[in-house]
Amino acid sequence: MKFLDLAKVYIRSGSGGNGCISFRREKYVEYGGPDGGNGGRGGDVIAVAVDGLNTLIDYRYQQHFFAKNGRPGEGRQKTGADGDDIILRVPVGTEILDEDQETVLFDLTEVGQEVIIAKGGNGGFGNLHFKSSTNQAPRRRNPGLDGVERTIWLRLKLIADVGLLGLPNAGKSTFLAATSNARPKIADYPFTTLHPNLGVVGVDGAEFVIADIPGLIEGAHEGKGIGDRFLGHVERCAVLLHLIDGTSDTLEEDYRTVIHELEQYGGGLAEKPRVTVLTKADSLGDELIEMQRADLSAAIGIDVLAMSAAAQIGVTEVLRALRQQILDRNAAERAALEGEPEPWRP
Repeated sequence: MKFLDLAKVYIRSGSGGNGCISFRREKYVEYGGPDGGNGGRGGDVIAVAVDGLNTLIDYRYQQHFFAKNGRPGEGRQKTGADGDDIILRVPVGTEILDEDQETVLFDLTEVGQEVIIAKGGNGGFGNLHFKSSTNQAPRRRNPGLDGVERTIWLRLKLIADVGLLGLPNAGKSTFLAATSNARPKIADYPFTTLHPNLGVVGVDGAEFVIADIPGLIEGAHEGKGIGDRFLGHVERCAVLLHLIDGTSDTLEEDYRTVIHELEQYGGGLAEKPRVTVLTKADSLGDELIEMQRADLSAAIGIDVLAMSAAAQIGVTEVLRALRQQILDRNAAERAALEGEPEPWRP
């Protein structure tokens, strides 16, 4: 299935049906009075987050979604039928944006979450509604209200526990393929990965989800290499795994390039817990990779791990470090919730 994380959609809710002007006409009933019914309500445009979807590709081929109009009212006090709603089924993690692509209208983060994007118009009143003691034969009715027509954007941000970060060709896809059943394309050239991939990994009986995004380049936060789109996919991750090519001659520069992009992008990415790892350890040998690791740790002031996903060296230690970070994050969130005062009730 082709991956698509941004789609433009045109929607229109249904208009309400018109009210009816009608008078009761039956044999032996000389003054039947008004009996015009109300119009039906127009259909809504509804978005629902469903399980089993991880792309917006369906909205590449259909961009227009129009709900049905309500039916007009009829005589004999018959209310018109309501128009049918139309439902947009989207993956969990989809944001619904206004036409400016910046204003977030809704954020669907849970399976089954449902929002009304455009509400249908109310039906008009028939002349029966206007009957009163002083006007017993009204010849007045209301038209139905128009539906809402607008353009929206759907933007998918993948939901995963761990987000993979690094420059192009740092070994992210190799790590995902070695630790999960995901099969991303792997090759010895930059930008082999062109769209995000998800994989479920396990360690010590526990499982968590890792998102692999294409490599970042300098200026990614400004949209170079559509890096701003890619960074959006790791906004929801609890932990970031920063992979650095251990064979590079500019380890510290490579590290700071990615960190700079996180800081400039914003969204709290730079403050998220991170595990920093040197990759391709099998290409350097034990002594050299240990020296590289120690030098980088001293330069950036944090502990750095080393591994080779292809040779399965140090992979388990990396997974355990990620798992511990996830547990720490969950524990902190639980503690914060428990510390909140109970809401006041009368």
